[in-house]
Amino acid sequence: MHFRLLATLATLTFALQYASPSTAADKPSETPAFTSPPAFTWAGLHIGVNAGGGLPIASGGTLQAGSGFTSGAFDLAAPNRDRAGASFGAQIGYDWQRGPWVYGLETDLNFLGLRRASTGIFPAPTAYGPLGITAYGLTSDENGDYFASIRARLGYAFDRTLLYATGGIAAGGWRGASNLVFYDAGQLGLFFAPISKSSRMKYAIGGGIEQALDEHFSARLEYLYVNQQLQNRVYDNNFSFQFAARQRSEAHVMRLGLNYRFDPQEEARGNAESDDEKTSDAAKGENAASDEEKGKKGGKKGKRADKAKDKEKKEEKDDKKDEEIYSFHGQTTAVVQGYPKFPALYTGTHSFPPKGLADAGSTSNLFMGVRLWKGAAVYLNPEVDMGYGLANSVGAASYVNGAVAKVGRAAPYMRFQRYFLRQIIGLDGGEKVDDPETGSFNEVLESTQNQLSGKVDKDRVILTIGKFSVPDIFDDNKYAHDPTTGFLNFGVNTLAAFDYAADSWGYTYGAALEWKQDWWTARGGLFQLSEIPNGPYIEPQIGRQFMGVAEFEARYDLLEQPGVIKFLAFADNGNLAKVQDAIDFAYLTGNFPPDVNNPWIRKRHVKVGGGINVQQQLSKEIGFFLRASMSDGRFETVDYTDIDRSLSTGFTAAGALWGRDKDEIGGAMVFSGLAGPRVSYFGLGGTSVYIGDGGLSYAGEKVLETYYKYNVRDGVELTLDYQLIGNPAHNAARGPINVFGLRLHAQF
Repeated sequence: MHFRLLATLATLTFALQYASPSTAADKPSETPAFTSPPAFTWAGLHIGVNAGGGLPIASGGTLQAGSGFTSGAFDLAAPNRDRAGASFGAQIGYDWQRGPWVYGLETDLNFLGLRRASTGIFPAPTAYGPLGITAYGLTSDENGDYFASIRARLGYAFDRTLLYATGGIAAGGWRGASNLVFYDAGQLGLFFAPISKSSRMKYAIGGGIEQALDEHFSARLEYLYVNQQLQNRVYDNNFSFQFAARQRSEAHVMRLGLNYRFDPQEEARGNAESDDEKTSDAAKGENAASDEEKGKKGGKKGKRADKAKDKEKKEEKDDKKDEEIYSFHGQTTAVVQGYPKFPALYTGTHSFPPKGLADAGSTSNLFMGVRLWKGAAVYLNPEVDMGYGLANSVGAASYVNGAVAKVGRAAPYMRFQRYFLRQIIGLDGGEKVDDPETGSFNEVLESTQNQLSGKVDKDRVILTIGKFSVPDIFDDNKYAHDPTTGFLNFGVNTLAAFDYAADSWGYTYGAALEWKQDWWTARGGLFQLSEIPNGPYIEPQIGRQFMGVAEFEARYDLLEQPGVIKFLAFADNGNLAKVQDAIDFAYLTGNFPPDVNNPWIRKRHVKVGGGINVQQQLSKEIGFFLRASMSDGRFETVDYTDIDRSLSTGFTAAGALWGRDKDEIGGAMVFSGLAGPRVSYFGLGGTSVYIGDGGLSYAGEKVLETYYKYNVRDGVELTLDYQLIGNPAHNAARGPINVFGLRLHAQF
């Protein structure tokens, strides 16, 4: 409870800092603004490389005897072999400038070759002599020889020289899995330790000096203290004997860097506009003279041809002027949820505790994109997660909080959740249109994340390849899609039975192709499943375990109001367990409850499913949505929810109806159920990704959600959310549960 309280307080503090007027831009739909720049400005996007060296801070060197041993005399030496090594990598960031003060955000990824495994054969301590053991050996897998970070920067500029301090969240530095072997000890002497873990916050802090070499290039000298925290590993022989290894992963890093600095886009656009105006004025003069001459020689036909050419040139210049070269945006969302005591006949490991509970968590992202060539751009999204979903993200099949990472930790941690390439190919002759491709009702957010503004052909093909989330492309709905700004419940924002490929955070590697025509769009994609169902690691071998998905979208008008209907089908092809096999194995061996995670029953299977998704505008201020989905309930949950069939419907209404244009209200209902084999499985006490009460009195789960979103100022929203869950986890013996939530969302 102590850690949960700390996480709650830290989450709210973190979110409020981001939501303050000093950090939330006044116009979140545009690239971050800045004051009138001096002759040279540090403002804008920069991309660069770095190289240098690191010096480790030594620690560890001992395997401490734990469970099964009687004293510290059985401790083992494990020499620390970390040593100085090279460091190199790349960085990307954005700076703002106010007078001489420069502040910004930067993320980087770097190789850091300092970690060396404790391997070799060593003499055993004398305490092992009576056991006939004279030596032991250590082997180890590769370490996490890298560090990544997302850091704030604050500096003071002396024209083209910048002195700055920097600090933020870091990642990496884990120690690889390891084997410990006592020779001549048989099975008792075989110990294994998985990859190390650390529950503390990893961070990087330092400073540097940067010198502008010309208008675009700058060089820097930077020092960082990188603390990747205490790495813990437990060696276990499965006979109640254990050793504990604790090693710190800390280093001093000194490096040189070279950056390319893009022009601030508002300034660049202003210059472009000025140049266009000059060109236009000159062109007018030239055209006037040309028209006069051609009027004498060729008459009206020549004039019309020249005017057409001038119009075409002007359109090309306008398109180029409006086209973004890069984008840089960010968001942070903090959610506090809780519920009072509710009735429950029994409780399992994956249940909401019946005595009441409150939890808080936050997710913060940067969205960076750079144009590569015509129609192509590359995007990077680092993310910082902190805190917990309600009850650590278990307890309901239609889980109550999609805005917070399922992998909860009290300390903040970072990951690169998305990095992908997108290529837009215009189909010849297509009409040019502005296309924000809004993915939720909140157009401010969706029109700026992972998209460069500009004009594209109305008819076009779009290829997206890399690491991203399947719902980034599929199962979109304007009125129910984004848990950071709209509904929070999983079952409202997606086809709940759509068991799509994802790691524990909801992302995976894959490729998607979209073909957009006048009134329809066809989509298809292939994505890697997780290595084991609902696991944190994505299948490393392409095509060994994967999901195929296809979607057809039709756009129409109903009573002069626009609408969209989508049909989706998917197939998960991987090593999955049949639920009935888990039940049969439990009866055969007498080991209850049944467990789908038993590796002996996982075989190559294909799990299929599909659904229908409807969005319908009823008026300019009111929208309606409906989703219906089913999947093959004979198999375990692959990567998403514990639902085999679902129906959700609801509405959103804009605040213009009551005089607050940027406020919003929403209401939705979700009805979901399970297939027969899964009812039996949970009835015998089985658990899955989100649910497992230790028993089951089956009844379909029902959820009612409503929210009111209050616009505090541009870019800052406060939402009150309420959810009523009937038969939580499809169990009539528990609930109903009243879940109250408060969400703070800020963006720039």
